Amino acid sequence: MALDRYGEHGLDPDDGEVESTELVVEDDVLVKAFALGPGAELSAHEHGDSTNVFHVLEGTVTVLQSDIEEDIAAPGVVLHERGVAHGARNDTDEMVVFTASLCPLPS
Repeated sequence: MALDRYGEHGLDPDDGEVESTELVVEDDVLVKAFALGPGAELSAHEHGDSTNVFHVLEGTVTVLQSDIEEDIAAPGVVLHERGVAHGARNDTDEMVVFTASLCPLPS
């Protein structure tokens, strides 16, 4: 059994598309991987009961948080406090990959 849960998922979105997969689902944490093709956007949303942490693994993603936009290059880590609206956009010509870790597990 391999310990690396990211390596077994083939994420390869087309331009403008978002692909995602759940890497870890436990009673107290959810970890999802997101791949954004060029021009793709993960719409702003919030998790009122969960802290969300993005770990940028590949590329440079534009992170949206409340009224702030910031380009975060791999390797990068972004904290989204509970109840803060956040999203992501790929303004580059390359695929962007990041994980989102939510704790506790959203209800």
